[in-house]
Amino acid sequence: MEKRNYAGIPDQYAKLENANIVILPVPYDNTSTWQKGADKGPEAFLDASENMELYDIETDSEVYKEGIYLAEAIQENRSPGAMIEAVHQVTKKYINKNKFVTVIGGEHSISIGTVRAFDECFNNLTILHIDAHADLRKEYDGSPYNHACAMYEASLNTNLVQVGIRSMDKSEKNAMNLDKVFFAHDMAVNDYWMDDVLDQLTQNVFISFDLDALDPSIMPSTGTPEPGGLLWYETLEFLKLVFEQKNVVGFDLVELCPNEIDKSSDFLAAKLFYKMLSYKFNSEEEIDEDYKEKELHLVKKVREDEDYDEEF
Repeated sequence: MEKRNYAGIPDQYAKLENANIVILPVPYDNTSTWQKGADKGPEAFLDASENMELYDIETDSEVYKEGIYLAEAIQENRSPGAMIEAVHQVTKKYINKNKFVTVIGGEHSISIGTVRAFDECFNNLTILHIDAHADLRKEYDGSPYNHACAMYEASLNTNLVQVGIRSMDKSEKNAMNLDKVFFAHDMAVNDYWMDDVLDQLTQNVFISFDLDALDPSIMPSTGTPEPGGLLWYETLEFLKLVFEQKNVVGFDLVELCPNEIDKSSDFLAAKLFYKMLSYKFNSEEEIDEDYKEKELHLVKKVREDEDYDEEF
């Protein structure tokens, strides 16, 4: 069977050796408790990506030219604990190849594995968790590997900052740092919430983006949609700030639960992913340009100082 390229990009940009970016699909839906179908999310995401324009107007860039390798999917025929360990090991393998690693789910429990991998590879790491749900249960349905537990381990081992939360169990307050939780009802009346979130982030940031963070008016195809979520342009504004001001080391995008009637959610997921990549690599170019400008200024100053010394 011929290998599929992400978004139908030319082979020269899709080979691992040439790629700066890796996409790891995880079509997994073992523990979700309401609507099933998140295991179909990666395929729907890839189908939509093939119908997307690859020039990003806002950043004036074609980020696929950084090289995007579509890794072999991690399949579902294993226990929840084994699945999370597989995600952990494969993610870490690609990080150690010096790739910018992204993971496409699948239900949110897979993030336990991605967070483990990034936390082992990057110092002083913030997990920026964008979600409708707190996902801070120590265990659920008798398992610590449930989608309702996706961020519990992160709350113990990393700087966990949660954005958009609007549904939780009372027990989850025990694992919650309220200074680092931005509830949707507070965000709705706080014009400065984005700045407040940025103040809580360390320099290295991994983003775990559950698509039900978005309002169901624009993202109905999730397993557990909640009213009152983020809208498109405020989401992009926030993400752009994060990518510009912090070192985003990777991200996952989870909980796309596609349906046959409405494909708009699939396309939104594909577009959001591509926008995040565009922000990441456009921000790196801007940082490089700023560094070059400072370096040139420093060289010029040194030469001026040398000329001054020669005169005297």
